[in-house]
Amino acid sequence: MIHSASSRLLLPVFVLLCCASLLVGARQLSWAQLLSGSGDAWLTVTASRLPRLAALVLTGVGLSVCGVILQQIVRNKFVEPATSGGLDAAKLGILISLTLMPGVGAVGKMLFALLFCFAASVLYVAMIRRIQFKNTVLVPVVGLMYGGVLSAIAEFYAYRNNILQNMQGWLLGDFSRIVQGNYEIIYLILPIVALAYLYAQRFSVLGMGEGMATSLGLNYGATAALGLMLVAVTVSATVITVGAIPFVGLVVPNLVAMHYGENLRRTLPIVALYGASLLLACDIAGRLLIYPFEVPIGLTAGGAGGLLFLALLIWKNK
Repeated sequence: MIHSASSRLLLPVFVLLCCASLLVGARQLSWAQLLSGSGDAWLTVTASRLPRLAALVLTGVGLSVCGVILQQIVRNKFVEPATSGGLDAAKLGILISLTLMPGVGAVGKMLFALLFCFAASVLYVAMIRRIQFKNTVLVPVVGLMYGGVLSAIAEFYAYRNNILQNMQGWLLGDFSRIVQGNYEIIYLILPIVALAYLYAQRFSVLGMGEGMATSLGLNYGATAALGLMLVAVTVSATVITVGAIPFVGLVVPNLVAMHYGENLRRTLPIVALYGASLLLACDIAGRLLIYPFEVPIGLTAGGAGGLLFLALLIWKNK
């Protein structure tokens, strides 16, 4: 009864957050302005607010679904791109593309990020499978250390090539730069989410372990590689568009699993809605905290996600 009630509330809350996202900002808008057909108000909405809303929703959905896929592959609930080196590897790939091919566009940068993120994820999964951890908390700890090494390499590379300040500025998660014409690559997340839902049952079987999955007729290696590629595409598209946003893919799948169970075919849409709603709430909070200025969502989502992550660690180890 409680679960069905919370499910019914989720969609109205999501719609309210979408409406608030359209109205809140440095320039305050009202429904009266929009309904009156004010040209300036509609220009603000169509050129900035609607693209930003679309990017927020797609990023939240994509990162949450990524977290679910990685957790099934690694068989650990504390894993997501930020705790497995994926985000840091994508940043390193983008930095290398800036120096090797400075004239390359967003698609070229995304391909570099995709390649590095996929390679780093494969290496991380191989390490985790080779080292048998008795304590599940050690898995994300190793991922954080791995990501820290990749981040240090990225910062050293940026420092050597005199692009450190540039890197710190545009790789921090921030939706304020989203306007019509420079965010459309984020729509790659739509087919990724569709594929994730199509293969949801296989990813659930993947979470049972290689032996069980193989005995049930699943090609473990191919399915794991597909999952890692879906994660790499999503992470690279979001980093290129809005920068790095940590912990969304970690806390959302855990919260959903605690309330709705582990059946991905049933819970994946709920994960997507929770992820989008969390990012919308963090973005609105960032716009209001020091109004009319804005706190980047990398800080608000990172802070909220970090606190939830610590709470989950403490709760799991009681």
